[in-house]
Amino acid sequence: MVKGTRTLGKIFGRYILREVMLAWLLVTGVLLIILLAYQVVGVLERAAANQFPPGVVLELVWLGALQYLTILLPVGLLLGVVLAFGRLYADSEMAAALACGAGPANVYLPVAVLALLVAAALAWLTLVLAPQATQQALELRAQAVRAGQFAPLAAGKFRSFGGGTAVVYAQAINADGTLRNVFIERNRGALVQVALAERARHSVTPDGLTHILTLYDGERFEGVPGSAEFRIVRFAEHTIPVQLPTSGDAVRDLEARPSLDLALSGDPQERAELQWRIATPLMCLVLALIAVPLARLRPRQGRYARVWIALLIFLFYSQLISVGKVLIARGTLPQLLGLWWTHAVVVLLALLVIFGPQLAQRLRYRAVRA
Repeated sequence: MVKGTRTLGKIFGRYILREVMLAWLLVTGVLLIILLAYQVVGVLERAAANQFPPGVVLELVWLGALQYLTILLPVGLLLGVVLAFGRLYADSEMAAALACGAGPANVYLPVAVLALLVAAALAWLTLVLAPQATQQALELRAQAVRAGQFAPLAAGKFRSFGGGTAVVYAQAINADGTLRNVFIERNRGALVQVALAERARHSVTPDGLTHILTLYDGERFEGVPGSAEFRIVRFAEHTIPVQLPTSGDAVRDLEARPSLDLALSGDPQERAELQWRIATPLMCLVLALIAVPLARLRPRQGRYARVWIALLIFLFYSQLISVGKVLIARGTLPQLLGLWWTHAVVVLLALLVIFGPQLAQRLRYRAVRA
């Protein structure tokens, strides 16, 4: 009898592992597709504005997917466990297995094994792979911007410079590189300048940060759209410098720093970034383990009844970690305390949400009996 119960427990454990893994992969895949669709739109807009080379877009999307996985793996595992156990409870499979001798170990052990594997992969992703992907994406984006901005002008096509503050159009290009029938529009706040010239020359300064457009035999119109006041200037030669914006993103640069450099640094912001990378795999373990009792359904509850509670817990958890990261970066929290306290707060909150109604019901029952 004992041997049969153990065999049943092992079979049920493998069954739970399969159900949870399939649900986790499905949820993570759907969320990844949604985020990638949103990211593709942003990458295409940036590519159109900065004239990225064609092969850069797909590589940027792939690198962005690696960065998104640091968030999708924990929430996907949480929802996967809740959905898998919700189906087992709704179809009475869990009640039948427990009645046949399956114990808590047969329920928690498969989830713990999967959570440990996912947390290990997430630790490698957040500590090693994601910083490398961020660094590669920053370098690739900078190279694409420079390649697009420094590419020669093409006849019959509009070309934007300086982050969209200047637009250049040339009807034709001579063999010596001279532009013919040139149109240039520049925006300086509310002021709009439009220049028309019969011919022009395009050059770039040695540092590559300024484009110089020299116009010959043309007119310049200057004014505020909607206003009756504007100025017309005719010129024989007019030089227009266009300064390229310097790309600098301190937050993204910090995300690209190797974890070993962050560990050896004493800067609060860098230590906060390291604490966040360590907290993400631990969050995956905590969410997976609290999801098992959270998914327990009462009679006549639907299989999706606990999904919204799981989402609220994840949102609270992620926001709490973000707040803790900001406090560490500002020096409000000691670095030794780190983000360990966030896990304890979420565990206590989850226990209150899961077992609070049952405890309140027992207290009311005792009060009635008394």
